[in-house]
Amino acid sequence: MGSLGEIDEEKYFLYDITKLAIEEAWEKPRDVETPVVNFKSPKELLEAMDFNLQDEPTDNSTLLDHCKDILHYSVKTGHQRFFNQLFCGLDTYGFGGQILTDALNGAMYTYETAPVFIMMEKIVLQRMREFVGYKTGNGTMCPGGTYSNMLAINLARYWKCPEIKHEGMSSTKPLVLFTSEQCHYSIEKSAALIGIGINNVISVTCDARGKMLPSDLERKIEETITEGKLPFMVNATAGTTVLGAFDPIEEIASICEAHNIWLHVDAAWGGASLMSEKHKHLCKGIERSDSVTWNPHKLMMVPQQCSVLLVKRKEIMKECHSLNVPYLFQTDKRAYDPSFDVGHELIQCGRKVDVLKFWLMWKAKGTLGFRDQIDKAFDNAKYLATQVQTRKWFKLVLEEPECTNVSFWFVPPSIRNLCHQKDGDVIFPEDLTNKFYEKLSHVAPIIKQRMQKAGTMLITYTTVASHVNFFRMIIINPMVTTADLDFVLDEIEKLGRDL
Repeated sequence: MGSLGEIDEEKYFLYDITKLAIEEAWEKPRDVETPVVNFKSPKELLEAMDFNLQDEPTDNSTLLDHCKDILHYSVKTGHQRFFNQLFCGLDTYGFGGQILTDALNGAMYTYETAPVFIMMEKIVLQRMREFVGYKTGNGTMCPGGTYSNMLAINLARYWKCPEIKHEGMSSTKPLVLFTSEQCHYSIEKSAALIGIGINNVISVTCDARGKMLPSDLERKIEETITEGKLPFMVNATAGTTVLGAFDPIEEIASICEAHNIWLHVDAAWGGASLMSEKHKHLCKGIERSDSVTWNPHKLMMVPQQCSVLLVKRKEIMKECHSLNVPYLFQTDKRAYDPSFDVGHELIQCGRKVDVLKFWLMWKAKGTLGFRDQIDKAFDNAKYLATQVQTRKWFKLVLEEPECTNVSFWFVPPSIRNLCHQKDGDVIFPEDLTNKFYEKLSHVAPIIKQRMQKAGTMLITYTTVASHVNFFRMIIINPMVTTADLDFVLDEIEKLGRDL
């Protein structure tokens, strides 16, 4: 046991590091003049910071200096000009919830180790199921959407072929699942991990807006049945990663019901639209699904990580995953009903408490606060799309984005002679082999490089289908103003004017 002097020293270290985090990660990024990132290459970063681990202990003053370096060179994802990923911001109440969570260092497997959080999670999951439209069911919080999707695939497989739990994959016909060609990569990754195999993930064609085509889904299901394979699951996406497309869930659900196939909806990105009266129609039919992935750490801006899997069948998680573990999940506990132990319903045992920060935000904002926050993100996306349309040498990938993803190209001066304008719109060449496209594909990566070094903002770029590299703006943070969005377009022009 340390002396009182040592305890005081450690206590003041905690005060100092908490103060530093508030000032540098919460407060300073609210000033738009603060760089989003003080970028260093890997080699430069190794020279700028001391990453080495030594045998002797380091004093607290030096540790705080290291923490200052960490904050200085890290990306400020709470900055209102961070548009790079499907998450951002540092919500005050979510941050507070994170502090309490880590201070308590709980684990979510039995009621005896986390009584408050077990009850809290049950209430949060119940409210989320209500938004989806499930009248009954179950769910869990997961370490990310990939894990949520993997659990859903495993549950669907068990539902279709329960013998696999004991007999393995050799006990059934080859299993196949279906997903859109623009789905999240976690579907293939999960299929590889749990033994279904990537080649048994059937890609369904999408339309020009990135939505799954039900006619192609129907055709491919029938083809696999003819081939002697067993279709067990369809993954529909509510808010694709790149274009923000929402698959036609209603039509897909009817096909799944006709063929007795589990319907999972990956709404990791777009699930939050269910909390908005204006935008919940995007997920029409989601109540007919069997499971849903929904990540509050995305459009709802809950601090990382906060992912949820919701299921319609109340007992299937326990049936699929439970084993007899007498040292942990005793059935004869006297202090409380052992049905409140949730660890046996999952694959993992130790599980971080992810619910407190979410619950605290929901308490602070109310459902109406989340609704307003989500509506503002959609309004900002619509504003940006309109501004892109009015700028002379910018062009939208989709004329009317569905979600808060706004994807666009910028045409720099050096290649404007290879395209033309008509009625204010940039018209690209019809021939996709035209050298214009090769040159255009380099524009976004070069501007992104300059953007990182300048530290003024962060926006990613990507490609999809027959489109060359374009900027993909993700708008979430309610602190973002129309002035910030105008700045983004101005800055891209500035950074790319000499290309």
